[in-house]
Amino acid sequence: MSDSPKVVVAGAGLAGLVAARHLAEGGADVTVYERRGEVGGRVRSRREDGFTLDRGFQVLFTGYPAVRRELDLEALDLREFRPGAVICSGEAGTRSVLSDPVRDPRSLLESLFNRRVTTTDKLRTLALRQDLRGRDESWFFAGPDASIREYLREWGFSRKYVENFVAPFYGGITLDRSLSTSKHVFAYTFRALSAGEIAVPAAGMGAVSEQLRARAEAAGAEVVTGEGVEGIDRDGDDGGRDDGVTVETTERAVGADAAVVATDPRTARDLTDVEAIPTDGVPSTTQYYRLPDSVPISTGRKILLNADGPSPNVVVPLTDVAPEYAPDGEQLLCATFLGEPSLDRDAADLAADTRAALDAWYPERSVDRLEPIRTDRIAFAQFAQPPGVHPELPDTTDPEGPVYLAGDYTEWSSIQGAMESGRLAADAASDRPV
Repeated sequence: MSDSPKVVVAGAGLAGLVAARHLAEGGADVTVYERRGEVGGRVRSRREDGFTLDRGFQVLFTGYPAVRRELDLEALDLREFRPGAVICSGEAGTRSVLSDPVRDPRSLLESLFNRRVTTTDKLRTLALRQDLRGRDESWFFAGPDASIREYLREWGFSRKYVENFVAPFYGGITLDRSLSTSKHVFAYTFRALSAGEIAVPAAGMGAVSEQLRARAEAAGAEVVTGEGVEGIDRDGDDGGRDDGVTVETTERAVGADAAVVATDPRTARDLTDVEAIPTDGVPSTTQYYRLPDSVPISTGRKILLNADGPSPNVVVPLTDVAPEYAPDGEQLLCATFLGEPSLDRDAADLAADTRAALDAWYPERSVDRLEPIRTDRIAFAQFAQPPGVHPELPDTTDPEGPVYLAGDYTEWSSIQGAMESGRLAADAASDRPV
């Protein structure tokens, strides 16, 4: 057998590209097959009429350890949101800023005088921030679990704080405004928010995937697009880990020493027969809008949270953060709608909800010229993460034979989980005797 083991990676999302890079750097002969004509999986961008439109509203948490390890953040030319958010209520007719006074001192006075959140809740937030910042990485996703709502109740946060701020803010992160998601997700992301920034690349979130592709190719991996993996046969009769594989793509049969499956969860289950791969998805709908610069919607680079309800859950003036997302003379905004009903609603109805919200939050302006330009309906934006789900997730080595899993469904649903899983899959495949 060759001194350079041959490894096929199925799928060129974040996990697959990270796995390919680490395998190639370790000396493997790596080929990645991606059925789409572009890389990135769920992290992609497109240009339409001068606008940069990400596949649904996405951001990069620079506090994630895997993000810092796998990406050249400076080369991504990041545009950063300011910490915190603007809590909006049409019923109360208010916009009020809530921010981290340690990391955003410019918002200190606005946050102190925010009457939608009590002083006690603000102090508890600082205490929680300090507690989680001191935790070791191994503490997260370990031990007893509960819902986010239960976790906040144990910390003593008021119902007012939870409904006005946490529900819409974490509704945007977990796509679950009910806060029934695992507390581990809340704790990890809260720590990441304290340690880094929320940002988008100037060229869109797809620049993250393109950089990972470039780094994998620079390490020696070959990335083939427009050709998907349809089957993986373990060579030999006993399926032992000393046998190779035959990978069936849409174009050919490829012999290899090992395969890394980094596809979407349903395809991964079909290819590997690992029943523990989660296939219950959480949906979301994102609608993008153009608005002339003559009607500025500026938030000081913060997200607008809808304290009154989930339609829309958040509105984001994207060009307030990244002017490059729109052509001169235009603004780009997006709104996120949660739950399965949003997948079936007419685009005009969704846009009407966003106009009504902005009219209520900005009564001094008219947003009649807000025009929807794209609606992304994503049935599987994340896998469901109720309390207790994470210990039940599959391990990267669960498939039989020299086949390994790489996907956030082996860790937790996030960019962090996807990138970390890619590294772990590469490590596992590299440890196999050749």
